[in-house]
Amino acid sequence: MRSYPKMSRQFVGIVIVAFLSGCAASQPRVASAPSVPVASAATAKVSASAATADLQTLVNEAHARFKDVRDGAPADYIPELAKVPAELFGVVIVTARGEVYTAGDVDYAFSIQSVSKPFTAALVMQQQGSDAIAQKIGVEPTGQKFNSILATQIIPQVSVNPLVNSGAIASVSMVQAKTAKERFNTILDFFDRLSGAKLKVIEDVYKSEAATNQRNRAHAYILAASERIYSDPMEAVDVYTRQCSIGVTAKQLGVMGATLANHGVNPVTNQKVIEAKYVPKVLAIMMMAGFYNESGMWAYTAGLPAKTGVGGGIVAVVPGNMAIVGFSPRVNDAGNSVRATKAIEYITDQLGLNLFGAGK
Repeated sequence: MRSYPKMSRQFVGIVIVAFLSGCAASQPRVASAPSVPVASAATAKVSASAATADLQTLVNEAHARFKDVRDGAPADYIPELAKVPAELFGVVIVTARGEVYTAGDVDYAFSIQSVSKPFTAALVMQQQGSDAIAQKIGVEPTGQKFNSILATQIIPQVSVNPLVNSGAIASVSMVQAKTAKERFNTILDFFDRLSGAKLKVIEDVYKSEAATNQRNRAHAYILAASERIYSDPMEAVDVYTRQCSIGVTAKQLGVMGATLANHGVNPVTNQKVIEAKYVPKVLAIMMMAGFYNESGMWAYTAGLPAKTGVGGGIVAVVPGNMAIVGFSPRVNDAGNSVRATKAIEYITDQLGLNLFGAGK
């Protein structure tokens, strides 16, 4: 039997990028690296096997390294979120080819919260085109917290980004529907197709959030006063609250992210969910504002479009290649999951996936 030399992780990482993108010239490259020649079909087969093993190993390593981190705490401004077991922790990679690698609590359904925002923006683009988001909401980061009332007062356009609460409520109001029920069901159906699953609202989270969302109601009325909301304001808030209360597992969220990585095609069901031309727009707003007011540091350290939520989920996207998801309820002051952040950064660093360059 022919033996093969031991490959370094850096070499394997390069092979993974080439392998997952189908080695096609049309697929975007995720990092600068020297080309890796494939001498024969046998070598390619070994490389594919090594890539698969390495991804599972990395997921396992990331989970093991950070499972005992005790920094942060479950968000408690929504009372029901404070009840989620703090030690839950899951890590997932879903490739653009549909392979799934998992470790930890990847089948626990947590509320999607703000991770829903870029996907609803994508739905609006599907219905009305990307200019609708740019013109009726905006795409600039606010420089303020995601739920900042101040931002709506100091920025002339009032809403300037679909990934902060004011813009997200406006996004929901733009979903084409005749009734609130139809609007929510349109969003839920879109999320079902993104995830390849039948998702449900976590009713206890919805009731808890609906009873404590006075700030979001204020956002809606401020938007209405400036003609920057496009349905009844309180209807939009209620649908937005239901949207944030949708339960999703880390594995399902990984498929949603991989659909973005796969140019809008769900890699598990092979269903085209988003027009490919809108995917770069969605990833752009995720890069600029997806990590709340730590988005600059995330771009500086990890260099991937991502979206976080106070429910503890984070999805990061490597265009053309994979989605990396972390879930843990312990969040920091900015609302970002501490363990999930560390796990995704670790995998990104080990594989050199930073879109701005490997930095090694």
